[in-house]
Amino acid sequence: MNPLRRFLRVPEARAGVVILAALLAMALSASLFFPGDPQAIAGPALLPPFKDWSLPLGTDRLGRDVLAELFHGARTSLAVGIAAAAAALVIGAIIGTLAGFAGGLIDELLMRTTDAFQTVPSFLLALAFVSVVGPSLGVVVAAIALGAWTGPARVARAEVLSIRERDFVAGARVTGMHPLEIAFREILPNALPPVLALSSVIVAAAILTEAALSFLGLGDPNRVTWGGMIAEGRAVLRTAPFLSIIPGIALVLTVLGVYLAGEGVVETTAVRRSLS
Repeated sequence: MNPLRRFLRVPEARAGVVILAALLAMALSASLFFPGDPQAIAGPALLPPFKDWSLPLGTDRLGRDVLAELFHGARTSLAVGIAAAAAALVIGAIIGTLAGFAGGLIDELLMRTTDAFQTVPSFLLALAFVSVVGPSLGVVVAAIALGAWTGPARVARAEVLSIRERDFVAGARVTGMHPLEIAFREILPNALPPVLALSSVIVAAAILTEAALSFLGLGDPNRVTWGGMIAEGRAVLRTAPFLSIIPGIALVLTVLGVYLAGEGVVETTAVRRSLS
């Protein structure tokens, strides 16, 4: 059976795909439906939802359109989640491959470095990094990746340790292939599937971390973020709770969609391995 069809037959996968498709549509259509600055004043302050259909989700304390901010915030969440996960997976795969293939002192050094990073909670590491370097989208992505690469590194190392003694690796050595070429051309592609299975967890964690940093005022000040919207609504939580509830629901649905899609990938991979 086609892998895509097998994936879509998993109920969790279908639900995750629907949620993520809606998020992607919001991110891609933000500039189309809401051109210009989403932080510009669009109406009277603290307009409740569904009171004015030109501003269906109302306005915040400064009169900014909540729906426009929600759409543009989806773009920020997607960008941070995907970029941070990609960076963490690349760094982790490289370090794990080098550690597992080289062994000895290099393995010991890289794994102790990994242990050192794992002793510090990833959010505190990101918080300290952004506080020192300064808030911007690139810095936030780097800060999140800095605390997320250790998991992929350990998984990659474990896979490489089980692959490096196989016959095709011995054959590559006999032909005189350079050790780094063997590691990254022959071994790493075979070790990648379990590493990539971590991507959904990393993306979800990255989105939550970015929201938490923005909530604390350490997000990119030039971009709309859902965490920033929740923080903005905190001051008027009793009188206008929708300002925090709406982006909070969007955040929960996004993380749920990522996890459900990830569960679908895991189940599809497990079925495929059992069939093979």
